Amino acid sequence: MLDEDSDDDLARQLRRERLRINQEPEADGEEEDDAKYLDIEEAKGNISEWLQQPRTIKFIRHQFSSFLRNFKDEREIDVYEQRITEMCSNNKQSLEVTYSHLSLKIPTLAIWVAECPSLTLPIFNEVAFELVTEVFPAYENVYKQVFVRIRDLPIEDNLRDLRQIHLNALIKIKGVVTKRTGIYPQMKKVFFFCKCGERKGPIYLTGDDEAKLGNCYRCHASGPFVLDYADTEYNNYQKITVQETPGTVPPGRVPRQKEVVLQADLVDIARPGDEVEITGIYTSKFDYNMNYQHGFPIFTTHIEANYIKRLQDLEHNLLTEDEIMEIRKLAKCSNITKRLVSSIAPSIHGHNFIKTAIILAMFGGEPKDVGGKHKIRGDINVLLLGDPGTAKSQFLKYVENTFHRVVYTTGKGASAVGLTAGVIRDPITREWMLEGGALVLADKGVCLIDEFDKMNEQDRTSIHEAMEQQSISISKAGIVTSLQARCSVIAAANPIFGRYDPQRNFMDNVDLTEPILSRFDILSVVRDEVDYYQDKALATFVINSHIKSHPDEVEPEYLAATLLDDESIKVNEEDLIPQDMLKKYILYARKFVHPKLTDVDKEKISDFYSTIRKYSSAIGGIPIGVRHIEGMLRMSEAHAKMHLREYVRAEDVDVAIKMLLESFLQSQKSSIASSLRPKLMKYLSSSQDDYDLLYHILKQMVKDKARYTKLMENVTDSIIDVDISKEQFAMETKDIPQFTIERFFKSSDFTREFVLDGSHIRTKAV
Repeated sequence: MLDEDSDDDLARQLRRERLRINQEPEADGEEEDDAKYLDIEEAKGNISEWLQQPRTIKFIRHQFSSFLRNFKDEREIDVYEQRITEMCSNNKQSLEVTYSHLSLKIPTLAIWVAECPSLTLPIFNEVAFELVTEVFPAYENVYKQVFVRIRDLPIEDNLRDLRQIHLNALIKIKGVVTKRTGIYPQMKKVFFFCKCGERKGPIYLTGDDEAKLGNCYRCHASGPFVLDYADTEYNNYQKITVQETPGTVPPGRVPRQKEVVLQADLVDIARPGDEVEITGIYTSKFDYNMNYQHGFPIFTTHIEANYIKRLQDLEHNLLTEDEIMEIRKLAKCSNITKRLVSSIAPSIHGHNFIKTAIILAMFGGEPKDVGGKHKIRGDINVLLLGDPGTAKSQFLKYVENTFHRVVYTTGKGASAVGLTAGVIRDPITREWMLEGGALVLADKGVCLIDEFDKMNEQDRTSIHEAMEQQSISISKAGIVTSLQARCSVIAAANPIFGRYDPQRNFMDNVDLTEPILSRFDILSVVRDEVDYYQDKALATFVINSHIKSHPDEVEPEYLAATLLDDESIKVNEEDLIPQDMLKKYILYARKFVHPKLTDVDKEKISDFYSTIRKYSSAIGGIPIGVRHIEGMLRMSEAHAKMHLREYVRAEDVDVAIKMLLESFLQSQKSSIASSLRPKLMKYLSSSQDDYDLLYHILKQMVKDKARYTKLMENVTDSIIDVDISKEQFAMETKDIPQFTIERFFKSSDFTREFVLDGSHIRTKAV
């Protein structure tokens, strides 16, 4: 026991030293005498007993009153006189006191309020109320009490690190609100009547304490006593549950939760899904239910909130000036788009379309509020549909490790309530509580849903409102409210038949309804096709990745010898943006960059929409609607954010058109997609887009020629040589300028798989 007590004393001493600010206060005159007379080191025995002595209380009142009246900042402004004026003008009840101000001026009070806030804060409240009524005498008719809120506590503790040493001390934690009860009246000052007419009181209640009435002074009866409703004073009371922020939980651990009590004007300051910073008193209470279950005394712990701040994208404060300068310098690179796309899951070979879709979703567009009545989402939703083993889940895991706020879930293990929100009954208090699901917890972030096709249809229907209106309406158990779900949804699904059938259209390959598909801005079909050159490149990439993962065990010469000279395999590691810098780059762009749609080619967008909608209604595939126009604008804004631009340019619109066009073509049957590409190529303006189009046409010609050769000549070899004449290729690409085709023959897209031999194009096919 002596060792435990000494350890606790040492821990409290260390905590006390950490709370001290490096700057020592320059006390003089009467303040210096008081500091010498009542210093923290002079306290004998228990500090709680020391703080209850009359002379100590008098000292606290005098010092704190002097602090509120006389503290000035570096600009010689009376800080707390100004804050009191603002509080009264806004009809508020909370006076915020910065901890560093108190520590700089009166370090003794700063230590005491951190060590014994339950004894110190009531004195602070009385002094603050006296000062407020002195300046504004009529404010006593508005509120009977003013609360001092301690903000910017220098020490921040993790929820999972709270221990016995923190009990009854002032702590600061961060987390996400997951549950919230209703607001209930809590008795603060009560009076009772005895049957003889004697009146007992006032009795002041704090926390969950019960009123101890004793016997009547007149008749000495022990009851019954009747509550005097006329003079009893009540206080607002609410409970919330705070969980560790997604992304901060150690791998393999369950997120920790803690109950937080809100009183007075702190109620309803946060809703489920909000990320908050809470400063409060870490307290304990005896739990009868747990005591009965375990057979020995068990105390539950909770936090009595003193100050709450909703973080709301305050992560940008983590960026230093040097990092901001580096981010702006990085945005000026001519190939920043290529570098950003290449930096998404660099361990996965190829899939540039998926990587582009993911990076656009991570940057996001701009939300809009039309006339303050209609809100349009700015988040981009992406659906990855494809064969097993095509790295869909790996893409989701990379986003989980890169983005600053992510909630990952699976369709099979998530219900409608688990995704949206639900109303549950507290097992102890039997109160109805509002609990947010994955989409609520991912507010202003990304919600990743794997195995999206495994969800029940009823569960998928429940997220319709969340994906478009970005809100979740609740009307259960007398609780009618709406929660925010402003997040992007990136989902992965498998086809109905296990593998995607290119001879069927998109709707026949997936068990998803049209309403849910229309809410995805980008649909990507990932097919595991047999391709000699692509498979060879993929195999070499995987081998090299494994070799480079163990550099200490491989000789540099051997490593260099194993790397191919193929340009498609080589990855310039200098162009890859480190994951930590990529995370900060996205964070900075989402917070500070808000591109405007002022000078965009409206005619081009409207013409493209009308054309692709005509083909959609005629030949099937994914249904194209008005939501896809908004999707193009969101993707244009996201691409402009990638360059940290203030305005959307024509190239941003071209990228958005290309993404929607590719998404539309991937959802078509292979034969229809091949015939549509040349017809829609006029909307692709960049040279790389032309090369991609020519590459797809040539690949389709090679497949058709290989299939025909095997059928007519009865070839049994798995790999055959294919010969395509330039004249035949020119006939298929007659709408493309000749000089573009000649440049294509010299590009890496062509030389990677094909050989130009005079008037013939040669390659190998499976």
